[in-house]
Amino acid sequence: MAPAVRIDEAALRAWPLPRPDADGDKESRGRVLVIGGSRELAGAAILAGTAALRAGAGKLMLAVSSAVAPWVGQSLPEARVTGLDEAADGAFVFDERLAALVDKADALLVGPGMAGDNASFMATLLSHVVDGTLVLDAGAMDAVPQCAGRRCLITPHAGEMAHLLRADKSSIERDPARTAVDAARRFGVVVALKGPLTCIADPQGRLWQHEGGNAGLGSSGSGDVLAGVIAGLAARGAPPEQAAAWGVALHARAGDRLARLTGEIGYLARELPGEIPALMSFLS
Repeated sequence: MAPAVRIDEAALRAWPLPRPDADGDKESRGRVLVIGGSRELAGAAILAGTAALRAGAGKLMLAVSSAVAPWVGQSLPEARVTGLDEAADGAFVFDERLAALVDKADALLVGPGMAGDNASFMATLLSHVVDGTLVLDAGAMDAVPQCAGRRCLITPHAGEMAHLLRADKSSIERDPARTAVDAARRFGVVVALKGPLTCIADPQGRLWQHEGGNAGLGSSGSGDVLAGVIAGLAARGAPPEQAAAWGVALHARAGDRLARLTGEIGYLARELPGEIPALMSFLS
């Protein structure tokens, strides 16, 4: 296994994010499509979409349950919101409107707040994804075996990785670096294995590690924010491994800022995206 690159301020400054043209408009910073937000978990899509915009994406499209689409649109007026039909178990139904949105997306984030058995939905969705970066989060990660060769990134924590690998969670926690490298090679995607030590690996065996953050990040919606930041950076043109490295670092540092202001426990996931722009500026 290759030595890991430590993700710190020096490493980030030596690996700058793509910068938009000085005279560029919102089109030059890319479009993010977030698919998620079931009727009981609509907030997850809002958190992810907000984070994508805070990370610098130029346009945001959300595809959520038709039952909550009007409310989501009111809560996030910067987004174009499309309502999706649902099966009896809450799984989404793919349609031509969604296919048109997929064609327009530079980065596609699937999973925040999804419900039900979406295996059929994911198979159809992946058949329509040609270009752009695909970020799979939460329940959408079950589709990762179909993603080899694509520009794809997954964001599991140890429990989700144990499910994907049919392995014991404790073994993953004992050696997250080896697990991330092995999973990236097995699935042919970039893996960001989240934890106190977050390990990012690509299919070529390269490894990056980030240690930091605080206990307050372990709260509802925090992972949705991280996935949204990564998708926003990818829409701007960052390759998956760079989007993951910067996303993890920005997410952790946003938590550190809020911990200093409000205490280590009790700040909200919705407060994290607001810290991202200043952190990107500081690290650039």
